[in-house]
Amino acid sequence: MATFTIIIPFYQKQSGILNRAFTSIFEQTFQDFDILVVDDESPVSVDGDLKSLTEAQRSRIKVIRQKNAGPGGARNTGLDNIPASTRYAAFLDSDDIWTPNHLQNAYDGLTRFEADCYFASIDGGEEFYYHSSTAELANSAGVVRLSETPLLMEVPDMESALLKSWGSSDVFLHLSSMAIGRGLFEKIRFEAELRLAAEDMLFFCDCLMAAKRVLVCGEQGASRGMGVNIFHGIDNDSPQFLKQQFTTWAALNLLESKFSHRPDDVASIRDYKNTVRRTALWSQARQIKHRKMPQLGLLARWAWRDPGLLKSAAQLAVGKLCGFARKRASAD
Repeated sequence: MATFTIIIPFYQKQSGILNRAFTSIFEQTFQDFDILVVDDESPVSVDGDLKSLTEAQRSRIKVIRQKNAGPGGARNTGLDNIPASTRYAAFLDSDDIWTPNHLQNAYDGLTRFEADCYFASIDGGEEFYYHSSTAELANSAGVVRLSETPLLMEVPDMESALLKSWGSSDVFLHLSSMAIGRGLFEKIRFEAELRLAAEDMLFFCDCLMAAKRVLVCGEQGASRGMGVNIFHGIDNDSPQFLKQQFTTWAALNLLESKFSHRPDDVASIRDYKNTVRRTALWSQARQIKHRKMPQLGLLARWAWRDPGLLKSAAQLAVGKLCGFARKRASAD
């Protein structure tokens, strides 16, 4: 019987990384937990990282091995296997680490304020430029400060704030600093097919909309680790880039249906969808410029689902022609 079940999706190409995560877990000031590691057909087996642990530590860890399903699919497996006695679930990516007080702060906040969704801040240095600190939310209008040490806040309309931050690539939430209660982990799951982008954002939004109370901690709960970031690790000229953008559009399309009763949020989502379309089309224009074939099959599949892609293509083409005409006029 444990208060927290910690879910770690595991897929690594380098041994020893998971040991860092284990060390940060077993150094927590709050020790009432068990651990589920979901080996998502990792090239490097989890067994090597378990050998350095004591027998007592290994007894608190359950390893589930499965065919590769991506990070969302691995986390879903973890959620499906949480023991009946567990009160809260906490997530930790296999290459991230926790600060020593993370679970204690989460437990204190969740129990004291009868909340079921908790986020702390995460830090990752300059390479983690697209994440901002949750402490910055303290300056938002209408924020309620519940405690000062650590800083605990309730942020009004968190879903809208999250959508705007996603569109501006300045996201303040991260799975490795998130904890949720039984009412959420029993019913909410990741959209596993969105494995190149956005499955975490959809999960956040679903939890925020379903939670009875959401707490945000301004104190750092996690540090980003050493693994390759799936979303930001794909170069614009990579064949995977177009698929990533299509997946992001599909996630936004799903979000739009969930927020259909909130016009301002729908407007933000549609703006971001337009940005994704233009980014995708520019990547294919670069392929043509470099005398490479664009990915016509995926573009056709996207256009079949999204007529807005053709409209964006026409707008870009007109813009390109107008720019060419202006250059000719100025040369004459």
